[in-house]
Amino acid sequence: MTASLTAATGQPSQRISQQILDYLSDVPPSREQPREHPRARVDAIALAARRKAFLASSSLALPPGPIGWLTVLPELVAIWKIQAQMVADIAAVCGQHPKPTREQMLFCLFRHAAAQAVRDLAVRAGQRWMVHAATAHSFHSIVHRIGLKLSERALGSSLARMVPLVGALGVGAYAWYDTRQIARTAFAMFSREVEIIPARRRVEVPAQRTHRDRAQDAREAGL
Repeated sequence: MTASLTAATGQPSQRISQQILDYLSDVPPSREQPREHPRARVDAIALAARRKAFLASSSLALPPGPIGWLTVLPELVAIWKIQAQMVADIAAVCGQHPKPTREQMLFCLFRHAAAQAVRDLAVRAGQRWMVHAATAHSFHSIVHRIGLKLSERALGSSLARMVPLVGALGVGAYAWYDTRQIARTAFAMFSREVEIIPARRRVEVPAQRTHRDRAQDAREAGL
């Protein structure tokens, strides 16, 4: 997987893409057990992850100036680890076994931050989700687009580091918000039936089946 991005030492987007590929080569396991009523446990998992993400992000953003710029990529990786473990734990609590696929993990982690890049990975059809397994080529292409999008965020994070303390708090606040959105996406997916569509087989979802369940959406928003 790493061999496909040999240019990772170049542009920031390429380095970010390589880090995503490296990390998602092995989706983290979970020690959580399925719950008949998972919502309370999911809320607790999401809150703990938001706190960890805020502390990790704001701490790494404290060094000012050029030194602070060097912590941008380590900060992203640290936050992904927290968020990925949260997604795996939410999936386990909701009874989704085995652990999430790399496509599910990628969709949950980046649906909020890079929606256009991951939109073809999963679609909600009524009360279930259809997740498309990606070929190696398409998966790398999606990750590359995510890297481009996140490099813009990394630039903003770098600029925030120019303002000591205030910038760190702002970066931490975004990590809190981003983690909350990921928790919502994960619960929305794993609290329903999930169908994995094999690679190279595309399924068109009938328009009448893609309606939104507004009552369920309102419940999910409570995260």
